[in-house]
Amino acid sequence: MERKVQILKEIDRAELFGSLDANLDMIREATGVDIFQRDDGLTMIASGDGLTPQQQEEALDTAQGIIDEFINILAQGESLGKQKAAYVIGLKKEGLSYRESNISRDIICFTHKGKPLKPKTLGQRLYVDSIRKRDIVFGIGPAGTGKTYIAVAMAVNAFKNKEVQKIILTRPAVEAGERLGFLPGDMQDKVDPYLRPLYDALYDVLGRDAALRLKEKEAIEVVPLAYMRGRTLDNSFIILDEAQNTTREQMKMFLTRMGFGSKVVVTGDITQIDLPKGKKSGLVEAARVLKNVEGIDFCHLREADVVRHELVKRIIGAYDRYYRTYPEEMQE
Repeated sequence: MERKVQILKEIDRAELFGSLDANLDMIREATGVDIFQRDDGLTMIASGDGLTPQQQEEALDTAQGIIDEFINILAQGESLGKQKAAYVIGLKKEGLSYRESNISRDIICFTHKGKPLKPKTLGQRLYVDSIRKRDIVFGIGPAGTGKTYIAVAMAVNAFKNKEVQKIILTRPAVEAGERLGFLPGDMQDKVDPYLRPLYDALYDVLGRDAALRLKEKEAIEVVPLAYMRGRTLDNSFIILDEAQNTTREQMKMFLTRMGFGSKVVVTGDITQIDLPKGKKSGLVEAARVLKNVEGIDFCHLREADVVRHELVKRIIGAYDRYYRTYPEEMQE
């Protein structure tokens, strides 16, 4: 069974097809449809052994739907890299549409260089929507899904729009344990290395100079979680990062710091818990205790939402499959 697809002249074919036709190869692998370039477009042939005419038709529909999504992305002025192409194909195989999801049309904010920051996956867009709508949001998922970066971008946007008066970024310094004393400098100098990922996100969005000026004015605080005890935080955007490394007592303490006019985002990866043996993760417990509390959202990002190097996604997938096969290994 054969079908032809026309391609408008204004569409960049090199970007549509990918380097060395990599995008077409991914479509072939995902659908089983052979794709050949012709002068005015593409010819698709579905002739898989053992496929019924209906199955061939469905395979052609899927392949054409993917190509239509690629063309739409390019027509909107967006780039189509290998990672985005793979994500679009993955959505289509799940019966979802990148275009209909309006993933990249929602601008969170602009960086200090004028670059628009947008969600890159459906999971990220739903995460952004939850932060806008709810006062407490938990973003749970593997490394590379943008949990912290998006939360920081949303905090900066809220601050610029005068929705909050202060941004507070915190994380537990679990790796330091009780051994901070051997490090040079005062207490802030000792814990700053553990807060570096939060500084990096701030500098990227605001610019280093602007972020440091706001920090000097105490409009931005980057502090270890232990510094939060005893405070009540009004009119603030508060982010708790690496929350999987909080104890149950620390998590309850943190969540009860919230004051009037504040918003809280808690991020963490429950597959990378660094607590001492015998300590229960506050994030894992909170997900159970608070799951039905009105006004709190839990956003679960997944492997498909990883926006780092393609190998990061494969590494996460490999670990997930291993621990599903050998769950006892997870407990050691």
